[in-house]
Amino acid sequence: MGALIRRKNKKFDYNPRYYKNKNEDGENINPYKIKGKFDDFRNTLGKSGGLKSRFRLAVDDLKSEQSKTSIKIISITIAILVLIFLFFIDFDLSIFTTKN
Repeated sequence: MGALIRRKNKKFDYNPRYYKNKNEDGENINPYKIKGKFDDFRNTLGKSGGLKSRFRLAVDDLKSEQSKTSIKIISITIAILVLIFLFFIDFDLSIFTTKN
């Protein structure tokens, strides 16, 4: 039975003995905490839950305003790259026009 269950990664919470720096909330700041570059901007990180809640958080993150502008930029870039590719393979765009 245990062969199908995935093992969780271990989390280490190391606090140095003589480092007493505190943040605004009075909690100790861990200088050795490994944090991603964009962790402050994502709302899907750090919240555990089922598959449904993770999917809902990912969809909410996708619907944000910054995401809409980035999707627009990415789609324009892909369209330009497709047109450049069609130019290189000498694709004839006249097949899409109607002849009288």
